[in-house]
Amino acid sequence: MDTPVTLHTQVPISILGGSVNAQFFGFKGFDKHNEHFAVRAGRPDTEVPLVRVHSECITGDVFGSQRCDCGPQLQEALRALNAQGGYLIYLRQEGRGIGLYSKFETYLLQDAGMDTYEANLELNHPEDSRSFAPAVAMLRALDVNRCRLLTNNPDKVKQLRDGGIDVVSSVPTGVFLTKQNHNYLRSKVSKSRHTIKL
Repeated sequence: MDTPVTLHTQVPISILGGSVNAQFFGFKGFDKHNEHFAVRAGRPDTEVPLVRVHSECITGDVFGSQRCDCGPQLQEALRALNAQGGYLIYLRQEGRGIGLYSKFETYLLQDAGMDTYEANLELNHPEDSRSFAPAVAMLRALDVNRCRLLTNNPDKVKQLRDGGIDVVSSVPTGVFLTKQNHNYLRSKVSKSRHTIKL
């Protein structure tokens, strides 16, 4: 990322049915098609706050799709951040970076028997297109240089560390298993070493 990322706006918003009073942060340095944002909930530890880096999933986050575990992970993260204090870094990287319409196409291939990674490759996309460099830039803009990272994804930990964020520990998320997402979760474990205890 060539453009420096700096804080732009800070807005108080009540979320989770009004049970959480949060601060939403916008940033300068991202184009309008990638308006990543951050949410601060509770009273974050000033030394090593809890952080969740979450990639956008419209179908799961907004509509409660059972094909993935994104929505339950987001809700769990917001509750944990409110209880312990911390930051949600919300990245606009739908479908592991391939976009919503391409994700719809991968669903059709998954229905025909492919796993989520094979479907991406079949459509000439990488298995995972995401970069977590925007998360690093946002954390730095928020003066967060050390954190406990709420994740099951070792690549997230690696990319943040490679970017200079001291990830002191990895805090596992819950396991949100459904009949519809079992193969999806199993492929995350086998293909990208997610630490999900199925």
